[in-house]
Amino acid sequence: QVQLVESGGGLVQAGGSLRLSCAASGTIFSINAMGWFRQAPGKEREFLAAISWRGGSTYYADSVKGRFAISRDNAKNTVSLQMNSLKPEDTAVYYCAASIRVTYYSSSSHEYNYWGQGTQVTVSS
Repeated sequence: QVQLVESGGGLVQAGGSLRLSCAASGTIFSINAMGWFRQAPGKEREFLAAISWRGGSTYYADSVKGRFAISRDNAKNTVSLQMNSLKPEDTAVYYCAASIRVTYYSSSSHEYNYWGQGTQVTVSS
């Protein structure tokens, strides 16, 4: 089992930045990839970014490419999402997820086995 705990959400003005962190514990050795998703009220969960846990290769959704950056620290078992130039439409609950299934990374939520509880990000205009 893998446990994930997100932190770093909050309220920020449009144009500002936030850094989300996700701490993983449990059977870390089984993780192949980590991802970040978000879900706004009334909308489906949306893929944002993923990273290969061992190799560090990254993959981004077009909607956040150039604004968001995913990184990992294997020594601390953490994955971060640096979010810049935030917009009101970025307001959502942000989730990190871990996959023991995929080889490198995936944009599909169905490929992720473990999820954090989510952290709220609110961007004011």
